[in-house]
Amino acid sequence: RSEGDGPFGATKLNKLLFFSDFLAYRKFGKSITGHPYQKLNKGPAPRALVPIREQLEAEEAIALAERDYHGYPQKRVLALREADLSRFSSDEIALVTALIEEYWGRTATQLSDLSHEFRGWQLAEYGEDIPYELMLVEFKKESQEDLEIDKALREELLELKAQCS
Repeated sequence: RSEGDGPFGATKLNKLLFFSDFLAYRKFGKSITGHPYQKLNKGPAPRALVPIREQLEAEEAIALAERDYHGYPQKRVLALREADLSRFSSDEIALVTALIEEYWGRTATQLSDLSHEFRGWQLAEYGEDIPYELMLVEFKKESQEDLEIDKALREELLELKAQCS
């Protein structure tokens, strides 16, 4: 569905998957893919994305094309077959379709910046899983002091956990 979206590439796909899965968790009580997401510098990404992409390439279901997008290299995922939507509920399809439409024309950088506003990404350490359950928690807008306290408490917890192991 994103084939005609100029800014659509691998990074934007990561962000659309993230928003779809985490919003589905909030709305339906479960994610769409069931895959864990990890914190990376440019935002959350599914841990299994590369192996799944490689499997789909081997099955010739998709191809990766590199192209120039406004002076930047873009890896674009191209579908080589029709999507099999039979595994998805109509609510899941509607959610993903709405997100694709909402973010149509937005760049990967814009979506990455938006994903950085998610508290779960902010609290996770680089490479750490981001818990879906954080979609059910409402956070107040915190000051820099609050964030520093959170970080100090997190470090203390990790030290205690290490001592107990």
